[in-house]
Amino acid sequence: MLGLPKSTEFNKRIPKQKFYENIAVTPAMKKAFVEQIKIIYWRNKIATTTLNLAAGEQVTEIEAFEVRLSAPKLDESVLRQIDREIPYHILFLLEYEGKYRAVIGYKEAAAGKTAFKVDRYYSTDWLDEDDLPVHLDGLTLDAVYENFVRQIAGDVLGTGESASLKGSVEQQKQREQLEKQIAALEAKIRKEKQPRKKFEMVQKLNGMKGEQERKK
Repeated sequence: MLGLPKSTEFNKRIPKQKFYENIAVTPAMKKAFVEQIKIIYWRNKIATTTLNLAAGEQVTEIEAFEVRLSAPKLDESVLRQIDREIPYHILFLLEYEGKYRAVIGYKEAAAGKTAFKVDRYYSTDWLDEDDLPVHLDGLTLDAVYENFVRQIAGDVLGTGESASLKGSVEQQKQREQLEKQIAALEAKIRKEKQPRKKFEMVQKLNGMKGEQERKK
């Protein structure tokens, strides 16, 4: 898939019950797997053993999973469960009625760096497979993974010219937090009756909007 080299092909079907047979999985999680997913295929293994790539400091392998869906929506908790069970970085290709959506989690090392936790997921729109903006780029596994995240996230993370991937994600979080603060202040302004207080709040709002523009 995605025009990845033949040397990376794995093409093994994974029984979906493998991900929810754990006794800790909730009934709601099991229901999501049963009702939302048809089939899971492990399509590709991107690693130093399958490609001429240098090992990464954080990324040792990237797996490409094709997940065929019964409906166009998949609960994020399902992706998180799969990510918990597989100790590598995963590129998900969701398929529904011939259209594809690429999804990838931004992972950070957990305590002791023996495991990773997903901070957040990024995804493309539903597209034809050939139109997905995802391609192999980089000389190390770290670089390939970072480029996958940036390709899938698109404008959400900016160009990445002046920030690491971690830095870009942190900047996105700051922008989101500022958006929430602006929305909350706008709601307060609409309700405020006293002209002086309202004026002060509008001044503060203008300052926050100026900061928002600088962070774009």
